[in-house]
This record gives sequence, structure tokens and C-alpha cells, in this order.
Amino acid sequence: MTAIIGQDAALAQFRAALDSGALHHAWLIAGPEGTGKGSFARIAALRMLAEAQDADGLPPGFSAPPSHPAAHYFAAGSHPDYRLLDRLPADAKERTKPRGEWDPDGKLARNISIDQVRSLQPLFATAPSMSQRRVVVIDAIDDLERAAANALLKNLEEPPQGTIFLLVSHAPGRLLPTIRSRCRLLRFTALDDDAMAAALRANDPSLSDDKIATLVKAGEGSVGHALHMAGLDLGAIDDMLSAIARDGDPTNTHRIALGRAVSGKAAQPRYEAMLDRVPSYIASEARTRRGQPLAEAIAAWEAARTLAASALPLSLDPATVAFEMGGHVARLAR
Repeated sequence: MTAIIGQDAALAQFRAALDSGALHHAWLIAGPEGTGKGSFARIAALRMLAEAQDADGLPPGFSAPPSHPAAHYFAAGSHPDYRLLDRLPADAKERTKPRGEWDPDGKLARNISIDQVRSLQPLFATAPSMSQRRVVVIDAIDDLERAAANALLKNLEEPPQGTIFLLVSHAPGRLLPTIRSRCRLLRFTALDDDAMAAALRANDPSLSDDKIATLVKAGEGSVGHALHMAGLDLGAIDDMLSAIARDGDPTNTHRIALGRAVSGKAAQPRYEAMLDRVPSYIASEARTRRGQPLAEAIAAWEAARTLAASALPLSLDPATVAFEMGGHVARLAR
């Protein structure tokens, strides 16, 4: 499984609770999206199941060797004391294969349904099979429809014996207060640049230093966000933005080029990345300014953020949006 980089404090907190022998029954793993929360939940689930079944020979930390019986069942997706609830493929009524075997371009359901939560009840009606512990991971609990959240709350209020819930959340403030109050918070933070670079290298050792630098900047502390933007030639977009910010692009050359770079059906992912990138680029530039230049940068950031938020819902023309975005960046020219 993928190593968790840059979250040492959170990992140490959970390890200490696990070693104490008095592990809370429900953990809310909260923080920015793409910072390793879901990966950690799965790693921690396997480790807890392995320790409960047979702790002999397990290395320090959270890993569990593939030779461990729990790891074997876990890898096959058939561990009887583990359940994962996440959004299913839109045309599926139940999980029929591991998530990693789904069509990566397939659409997922909008929510985790109440039927998925109710499917846990037969599990809770019996004792754990391979040890005294079972683990339920929900990734992300933010995706639960309201009825499903209320159904889950009953299990959190009266947790089945030996059951640990690991609830991943990108926006814990939106959850039911009654759910938050029954969980112990484990906070993940945005990664610093060094941790971002290390995580990107671990994910793809073939990445060049220049590519990593571009993805670190674009990811803004989220490895998941950076990896989503990999392969979209964001360096070229950043070069265009820098050229516009430098002299205001008086001939509109770079704004037109930006529009061409994000137009067409095949360029949709790059267009969406540009919508994310421009407000972030302006915000980064604003941090270096004072006085009137700062005020101008803040105004440009607010305008770019508003346009980015409305572009997709209103189906605005990508080339036109890119040209207007370039105009906001041009306000940075001194």
C-alpha cells in the first residue's frame, strides 16, 4: 500500500491510541482532499485487523506484510471483518469487484446510499470472524445522503462490540453535529512543498524535477490534486499566465493562446485545471504585494474565482472564459 507522507503528527496520534489498548470506536479523519486520508484509512484498517488476529512479527508502524493472513484476505477484497463504503459505479447496485478494477473513466453514483449503510447490519448481527475486531471505512462520509447519515448515526451511538469506524471527511463542518460529536478527530493537513515533492516522486519516479516543481505549485498541498493535473501540461499554462502578468499582454497574444490550449472536447481536463489554476496563481502573486498593487491583485482574484465558479455550471465557452481569465491576470502587470 502507498506510504503516507507528511502526516507524521496524525500517524503518531493514532498509533499512540492503538498502543494504549483503549482505541475510540469512531475516528473522523479530516483534512484537505488529496492529502492521504483515504489511503491511511485503508492502511490502518489492515493493520488493526492484522494486530487483532496475530501481532507476532509485525513491523513497527502501520504496515502489514503480504504474508500475513489478514493481508491476504484484505488484498483479495474478501476479509470478513472489513467493509468499505464509498460511491459505487453509477450503474451498480452493489460492489462486485475492487475499486481498482473499475473503469477509471466510469461515472460514480452521486452519494453513498442508505442501502449501503443498511448492508452493514448483517455484519453487525454476528461476532467478528477472524479476531475480536472488525473495521468499517467510509470514504468519504461527506458523500452520505441524509437518510444514510441518520442510519449510520444509530451505529455510532450504539457501536457493535469490537467495531472501529474510520470516517474520511474533506469538509467535516458540513456533517451532522451528532456524527462529529461521537468521533475522535484525526486531522490531516495540507502538505508542505518538500512533502509534496517526496510524495510525487514516490508515486512516479520518472517525473522530472521541473515537472515536480510545476505539480507542487499546482497541487497547493494536495497530492491527489497534483496527480489529477499531471499530464495536462500545466507548465505551459503557467508560462502563459506569467507572460500575461509580466506585461499585461497588450496584443492579447497569450490570452488567445490560452484559449486555444483549453478549447475542444479533448482539452476539457486542461480547461478545468485552468479554472482552478488561475485564481491560485493570482493569490500566489498577491502574497508578494502591498498597498494598491495588493488591492488590485485581490480584486483580480475575486473576479477570477467568481468566473471559475460559474464557467462550468453555465456552460460558458472555454476560449472566451480563458480570454477573460487572462484579462484578470493582466491586472497584475505593474
